[in-house]
Amino acid sequence: MMIRPATPSDAEGMKAVHDEIFAAGLRKSPGDLAQVRANYIDAENRIGCFVAVDDEGRILGFQSLRHSWADNPYGVAEGWGIIGTHVSPRAARQGVGSGLFRATLAAAKVAGLENIDASIGADNALGQAYYEAMGFRTYRTTDGLVCKVYRVDQT
Repeated sequence: MMIRPATPSDAEGMKAVHDEIFAAGLRKSPGDLAQVRANYIDAENRIGCFVAVDDEGRILGFQSLRHSWADNPYGVAEGWGIIGTHVSPRAARQGVGSGLFRATLAAAKVAGLENIDASIGADNALGQAYYEAMGFRTYRTTDGLVCKVYRVDQT
């Protein structure tokens, strides 16, 4: 497996990961190519987006990190990072998530972030467990979300 920055040519593979997560019942909607491009690859406030790729070139998962912005839908304070992780169920327990987080954390440090927010569905036990394993801790809850923070200076 290789971890590298996402490129525009990865959009279809990233959408496929969303579709696989949806098919497994772990996502509320299937992938959308325009949304993948807008939210991950071309995002104005993007700090980094990384893909995990297998030996055949298939995307196993991806992780994005963006600067928070005023009035963001998660209620994250400005100046924090907002992380999103998407791993194909076929790649579970293969080190994809931890590999992606190493790359994302390095980007967070270069960007000078102090805090990274992960807003996870309250019904997403797998997502909550992943972020806990990476060192995130719950700092607030909202309607339907458990919000976890990673303090970048802890590493």
